[in-house]
Amino acid sequence: MTDKDITALRAEGVVKRYGEARALDGVSLAVARGECVALVGESGSGKSTLLRCFNRMVEPDAGEVRVEGRDARTLDPVELRRRIGYVQQDGGLLPHWTVRRNAALVPWLREEGDAAARAEEALARVGLPPERYGDRWPRELSGGQRQRVAIARALAARPSLLLLDEPFGALDAITRAELQEVFRALRAELGIATVLVTHDLHEAVLLADRVAVLRRGRIEQTAPPAELLAAPATEYVRNLLHRARVVAS
Repeated sequence: MTDKDITALRAEGVVKRYGEARALDGVSLAVARGECVALVGESGSGKSTLLRCFNRMVEPDAGEVRVEGRDARTLDPVELRRRIGYVQQDGGLLPHWTVRRNAALVPWLREEGDAAARAEEALARVGLPPERYGDRWPRELSGGQRQRVAIARALAARPSLLLLDEPFGALDAITRAELQEVFRALRAELGIATVLVTHDLHEAVLLADRVAVLRRGRIEQTAPPAELLAAPATEYVRNLLHRARVVAS
């Protein structure tokens, strides 16, 4: 197998149970290098659980997860999480750290000597000039600015993989649209393999190369947005698109 053949992320037959409930029921999904796959579905469909299997925040009960060709179970979970960029819905910034220090967290934990420079580079990439925002506290920022810092923190260690769990879900419509454009520009520039969890089908169609629709812990369909809209594979997918008022252009 050559480097070109190695998939960035892969789940094979992944099962995760919480008591009697199956959050994931034999899920298989592959994410190519540089590709963005959006996970969509109703609450409780398993999308966030699947996302967190990729950085070992959730351990599957069965099946296999591979990260850049390696069995995730053989990787140290702490080191794995420091290798993979991760953005959660509320940002998760440390309130007693400045913006600059928050952005530098991961390269600092990895003991990289240029952590501050990497943080400033990442802040600039997300539209927060460090000379203006670096010394501010999270409480002094808007919700959208805090999410920009969270994205900068995820990018500062220059990861090849990025996981985003409803990163724009708590923002107002205008701020959400601005952050979506920031994300699109960053992906085009950096080519990072990305898994995006979202409840918003419009967002998935706008941002992803492929969309995976989950229902009750199983994948109903995985397809490029145009194919998903033109040819829903199941009645559930068709109804989901209809309820979201998403139609083929």
